[in-house]
Amino acid sequence: MGGLGPMSIGLIVVAALLIFGPKKLPELGRAAGNTLREFKHATKGLAEDDDDDDKKKKNQNTSDADK
Repeated sequence: MGGLGPMSIGLIVVAALLIFGPKKLPELGRAAGNTLREFKHATKGLAEDDDDDDKKKKNQNTSDADK
């Protein structure tokens, strides 16, 4: 009862062709790719912000311990 097999993926592609048509699919694929790229960029920025916050906290803790 695992993931999608090749038959399932083929059925999804055929259904998408029937619903959206061959002219619209490249536009939808491009839009989905752009959305995923923006999401990846945003989450990478959030992860970097968290890393910066952790470094600041560690620096504050070490400077407090030195006093």
